[in-house]
Amino acid sequence: MTTATLPGTFTIGLARGHAELREFFRTKEAVVFTFALPAVLMILLGSIFGGSYDNTGVTAGQVFAAGMIGSGIVSTSFVNLGNRIALDREDGTLKRLHGTPIPATAYFVGKIILVAVTSIAEAVLLLLVATLMFGLKLPSDAGHWLTFVWVFVLAITSCALLGIAVSALARSVAGATAIMQLVYLTLQFISGVFVTPITNLPRVMVTVASFFPVKWICQGFRSVFLPDSMAAYEMAGQWELGKVALVLGVWVIAGLALCRLTFRWSNGR
Repeated sequence: MTTATLPGTFTIGLARGHAELREFFRTKEAVVFTFALPAVLMILLGSIFGGSYDNTGVTAGQVFAAGMIGSGIVSTSFVNLGNRIALDREDGTLKRLHGTPIPATAYFVGKIILVAVTSIAEAVLLLLVATLMFGLKLPSDAGHWLTFVWVFVLAITSCALLGIAVSALARSVAGATAIMQLVYLTLQFISGVFVTPITNLPRVMVTVASFFPVKWICQGFRSVFLPDSMAAYEMAGQWELGKVALVLGVWVIAGLALCRLTFRWSNGR
């Protein structure tokens, strides 16, 4: 008698990714909330901000829109993933998976696929809104697009890992939603997303925000879509892309460590 062998971890992960995407896009409320909230905030708040920055030709709406692209990606990675893992823990999906021979890595590959696809879709949607409504100009050179790619990758990786770790703090989906939204909205305010330019914020707030990824994610995206003259309106007077990469890289490592320390398969353990 021959023993059937399971498909490889990556193959199972791809299958789970397909299932994750199918389940997500079937849940209309989740789709609307995940994609629409950042876009609606961009339209509403971007329309409220008026005026332009001296000698730059850049409007306040464009600065806000550039930062909101980063904020939208935080929503699809940190908030969305944290809530969905809390749901999987609450309805027993994680516990059932833990009792099967399917490797846990495949579960996380599926979640990574979900985060990657939804984050790309969110970025495209926000870029469309920003260009059509606020005249945000897309980069015309490869260098800026390369910056976009590495900021994007580090952003979704660090925020997804932190979403997994923070989801362990809640014992229910309702609790996870409250925690995720509180952290998400607080960081938007103190990181210079909802208040532009960031130099208008009290320095102590920005100092606190500097310890977390959101400030650096949005700063990285502003460097992609805004002219170099706008760097003067950052707290350090420059884009600090090296520090952006360093801080986000540190949070990727810290996120991995926190996941190992906090992740649990059920609400009981």
